[in-house]
Amino acid sequence: MSNVDNSLSIANPNPIHLNVGQKLSAAIGGLGILLLFVAGFSGKQMDTSVLFLPSMLMMAVGGVWYAFATYRHQPEGIKNNYNFFSSLTHRGLLGWVAGIIITAFYVLLYWFPQYLGLGADGATNSGLVRMFDPLSQFLKSQPASQWFVYGTLYTLAILVLGFKFMWKYRHNKYQLVRTMSVMFFQLGFAFLLPEILTKLNAQTYPNLPYNDFKNMWPLNYYFFDEWTIKSMIGSGGLGLFMLFWGFVMMFVISPILTYFYGKRWYCSWVCGCGGLAETAGDPFRHLSDKSLKAWQVERVLIHLVLVMVTIMTLAVLYSFFTNNPEGFWMNKGMFVGIASVILGGVIVVSLFMKSVISQVKGSTRMIIAGVSSVILGLFLFAYFTGQESAFFIDSYKLRSNYGFFIGSAFSGVIGVGFYPILGSRVWCRFGCPMAAILGLQQKFFSRFRISTNGGQCISCGNCSTYCEMGIDVRAYAQKGQDIVRASCVGCGICAAVCPRGVLKLENGPQESRKVFEIADDGVKVNL
Repeated sequence: MSNVDNSLSIANPNPIHLNVGQKLSAAIGGLGILLLFVAGFSGKQMDTSVLFLPSMLMMAVGGVWYAFATYRHQPEGIKNNYNFFSSLTHRGLLGWVAGIIITAFYVLLYWFPQYLGLGADGATNSGLVRMFDPLSQFLKSQPASQWFVYGTLYTLAILVLGFKFMWKYRHNKYQLVRTMSVMFFQLGFAFLLPEILTKLNAQTYPNLPYNDFKNMWPLNYYFFDEWTIKSMIGSGGLGLFMLFWGFVMMFVISPILTYFYGKRWYCSWVCGCGGLAETAGDPFRHLSDKSLKAWQVERVLIHLVLVMVTIMTLAVLYSFFTNNPEGFWMNKGMFVGIASVILGGVIVVSLFMKSVISQVKGSTRMIIAGVSSVILGLFLFAYFTGQESAFFIDSYKLRSNYGFFIGSAFSGVIGVGFYPILGSRVWCRFGCPMAAILGLQQKFFSRFRISTNGGQCISCGNCSTYCEMGIDVRAYAQKGQDIVRASCVGCGICAAVCPRGVLKLENGPQESRKVFEIADDGVKVNL
């Protein structure tokens, strides 16, 4: 009877005990991380490349073993024990320390890579960057850059912690397949394929741009940069395929898959940002803000970023065609015409075709029409007055500022560094323009929904607690209302942690969605 806990405290007075396997594996993984710090602080005093293999192996073995030791003796089912008692996962001291370290690493990576050992102007790498030279030379016959270091660690985190996630949710087939998918796309499409293509074409097409084939505009905001376009066009058949693939992803593949499966096909199955959030960020998903105020900020901020990236892209392309009046099948006049038709279509639909977007409030439609009208007016005025820059601003400075504030500070530093403080989907929820576009399609033109069986709901709150996008899932379940939210990434965790099987991810006809509002007479009306 010595193992019986006689305490009546609801605050769990007992510490979290680790078994022998967890302790040993944590020690091995910790030594691997320690080698990263040794390399980072060694400067030019040692050849850190010899540390690469032992560091990667120890982190991988330690992480996989820890997951195995943690979950192998536990029964299948929901496993979010101690999340609210752990200093790391509930904004305790360890959580703040982890957040500060990750944030500091991102700041160095983006803006001060020389302190990580990046050699300037062809100089030999040192420190942490030098440590990754062997793998970089093997994959693409070039020394490592800070981005190669980042990509390697990013991929390793998704693979190792993805294994941990699969052990944790091994009772749920959807989670197993979904996690294997993000691991595959990160390793193959985001990491290995671009590096191998760079090596194979280094002599013939040295300017072939690095291209993550699963990323597309507007997440890949530099796709329309002048250097990127010229590099793809000047890199033979492969470069032209990369350009063609980017357009097909944007205008064909993405809309079709979103119509049938919602934004989950990308945000939870393919995207690297989502992949890291679902694996490394899983212990922090309950930290997402579920308040109404957060939802209001989310809707404004994410669509504001979408407007910003649209303006930036139009300005960059306008400057591109201005600086290159000949040599391309499309000229500035054609581009302005196509952009005007698209913006004009948005204005017409918003003002005069309410049935097409009947679920959008009148005030929102007016805002959309107003913003589109201003953008179109300034765009046309710049064209017909012969301005070299659209919107009367330097497009390259605008592009640089967007890359700094949104592409780096928001998506990287805040989006990942703040996992232990704000939850794992801060970027996806508040800033990702790709999530904004897919979310609009999902809400108004998709067959996807999460259906609910309100009669079985016991109001335990697990679904809302572990929704990383801050959706109050329980409120929908209690009303028997389908969850059709633009922000929902379809990760399915709400259904996985539900003890009663109340929630189900489904695809079906749009008209069959159970989405209600209360009419003036108090009667529920199916929208």
